[in-house]
Amino acid sequence: MTVLALAHVTDDVNQSFIPALLPYLILERHISHETAATLVFWQAVSSSVIQPAIGVLADRRSMPWLIAIGIALAGGGVALLGVLPTLPLLFLAALVSGIGVATFHPEAARFANYVSGEKKASGMRWFTVGGNLGFAFGPAFATAAISAWGMHGTLVAAVPVAILAGVVLLELRRLKTFVPAHVVKRTLAGRDDWASFGKLSAFVILRSMAYIGSVSFVPLFFVEALHTSPAAGDAILMAFLLAGAAGTIAGGPIADRVGRRPVILWSTALTAVLFGALAFVGPAAGMTIAVPWMLLTGFIFVAAQASFVVLGQEYLPNRVGLASGVTLGLAVSLGGAFTPVLGMIADRWGVPASIATVAALALAATLCALTLPRETRRRAQMAEAVA
Repeated sequence: MTVLALAHVTDDVNQSFIPALLPYLILERHISHETAATLVFWQAVSSSVIQPAIGVLADRRSMPWLIAIGIALAGGGVALLGVLPTLPLLFLAALVSGIGVATFHPEAARFANYVSGEKKASGMRWFTVGGNLGFAFGPAFATAAISAWGMHGTLVAAVPVAILAGVVLLELRRLKTFVPAHVVKRTLAGRDDWASFGKLSAFVILRSMAYIGSVSFVPLFFVEALHTSPAAGDAILMAFLLAGAAGTIAGGPIADRVGRRPVILWSTALTAVLFGALAFVGPAAGMTIAVPWMLLTGFIFVAAQASFVVLGQEYLPNRVGLASGVTLGLAVSLGGAFTPVLGMIADRWGVPASIATVAALALAATLCALTLPRETRRRAQMAEAVA
């Protein structure tokens, strides 16, 4: 789990590295919010195209080496963003990074499920918190690299992925020993609940629109609405994401105790309220209110992450790779595809309007989560399927 969690850190650093670059690109390249946000879109859309196929292949044949390939591509694409001279090449680099993200998640999450033991949410939290920490470190990594070497500093993004890809390759033989017997023998582990998985996927897509939107526009909100520096905006984003990592650690055991669905509902509903209030914070209130508010929002928002990943795997017990690819990858990528819309909203009505839209998306996700079957009903269905 340590190897998988660290690999997740190095992979997801590259997903928040690009949003952290947006203020610098807007200032240096004189591009619009919509054009800058399109870089996030290209990383997202390339990931969404191949993610389901990777998940299906992972369920048919164990391919843990894809974990190493994925993080190498994810970091390699980001490394080139600061040195490529034209917008089409920047979009291509973001696309390559997205392909790496898509390659990494299904197989990595599948093996994280295998090594988690019986308390899946408690175990999976360490894998998902690796992604949270990666998202959190991305802005600081980007800021430090650009402060030291200018836009060419993005090249250092290739260093951590090269190291972890090597570690994963050395651990391949040991990882394969965790594959369960029913997977090796290709026997069924229960009945796949496609209807509930479809509802969960809709929830994750809406939630991801809100999450990727918040990661992309929180720094811009602090820069343009509260008049901080780009570095300060990225520092606040890092604090928001670190609070999310703490929320993931707390949310896993709670989900094992009270159920996945209640954690998902309360987390997303409270997030809608918190972002809705943030949209009305102005320069007069300033950092005194906004920073603690962002810490609380990050903690609550991400507390449900391990819950919906494990819930997806439980809905499709015979297709864990596909379930992981959708809940951790495809749905998240489709969520990122909404960022250009938030960029257009910011260009026309200001960044606070984009934050208000994030709140509306979280509310829509909450309403979608209400359609998920209750825990007692789902456990009864699982017991009936096993019997």
